[in-house]
Amino acid sequence: MKRALVAIWNFYVDGFKAMTWGRQLWWLILLKVIILFAILRAFFFRPTLAGKDEQQRIEYISNQLIDNQNSKNL
Repeated sequence: MKRALVAIWNFYVDGFKAMTWGRQLWWLILLKVIILFAILRAFFFRPTLAGKDEQQRIEYISNQLIDNQNSKNL
């Protein structure tokens, strides 16, 4: 089992070392992931429950669940 994992690891390491365009593409993919998760989340997906006390959170969640259930029944 250990030999198989080491062989798989070596396969990928050798493959990444031999890349020419692949390294630039992986950096581009990494940059896109950072943009999607860090920047977009910070500006567009702010936590809706932040700054609310426990009772306000309970009311908000229950209202969302009730509204969601009512929209499914229509």
